[in-house]
Amino acid sequence: MTPPDATTASPRTWKKPPFIANPLLRYCLIIVAIVYLVWAFGSLPFNWARISEGLPRAARIFSGGFPPNLERYELLLTGFKESFQIAILATLMGVLLSIPFAVMAARNIAPMPIYIIGRAVIIVSRSFHPVIVAILFVAAVGFGPLAGILTLTLYSIGFVGKLLAEAIEEINWGQVEAMKAAGAGYLAILFYAVFPQILPRQVGLSMYQLDSNLRASAVVGIVGAGGIGGTLMNAFGRYDYDFAFAILLVIIAVILLSEGVSGWVRKKIW
Repeated sequence: MTPPDATTASPRTWKKPPFIANPLLRYCLIIVAIVYLVWAFGSLPFNWARISEGLPRAARIFSGGFPPNLERYELLLTGFKESFQIAILATLMGVLLSIPFAVMAARNIAPMPIYIIGRAVIIVSRSFHPVIVAILFVAAVGFGPLAGILTLTLYSIGFVGKLLAEAIEEINWGQVEAMKAAGAGYLAILFYAVFPQILPRQVGLSMYQLDSNLRASAVVGIVGAGGIGGTLMNAFGRYDYDFAFAILLVIIAVILLSEGVSGWVRKKIW
């Protein structure tokens, strides 16, 4: 009997292995997740009567927002100017402060005590929502843009510092070894072997953080930390839904514009 030709045999196809290899455990986890979701939705105190009454109110709010009212554009421009100032200053301060904390939180270049301190600062910075931090800073330094700048600076340290520390831990160690073999000190190794490898990541993170701070500056202003958020909250409080909707549209337009500018800058750099 002639063996089958190798060329006519069916090709072997690779299949991605499942995340959980044991099928019994996998299906048990799926069932547990479904049971939990059913229990969670069933135990939450949904007030369906209140929801049904609130839908017509929501329709009145949305209908009252059309057409958007831009007559008080001076107030809108003033609020956005303050939001831009808060976002830019907080991004500059947060990115600059995140670099030393990222170096401290990188396990491959920092000793254990320094590593624990750096990681603790980053974890604390990332543990709270900016609105909660803004409330604390408003209570500490009063209403106004200073509370917003401090809030978003702390927020930037947590986000940028964490990702930069991970980028430092993933660098090519050969350049560091070459600098050590040449007798370079710690600072020289950082400036000539570590920082050049993370510079593209640093620029990308800085641009993203500026976008994020522009969005967050509108949110923290609601609790009195300056920016357009305070203007938006006052518009809702006076039932000026047309003016509030105009503010929301301008916020969307500004974020789209900043996204386009950041993409253009990244293309020019890389």
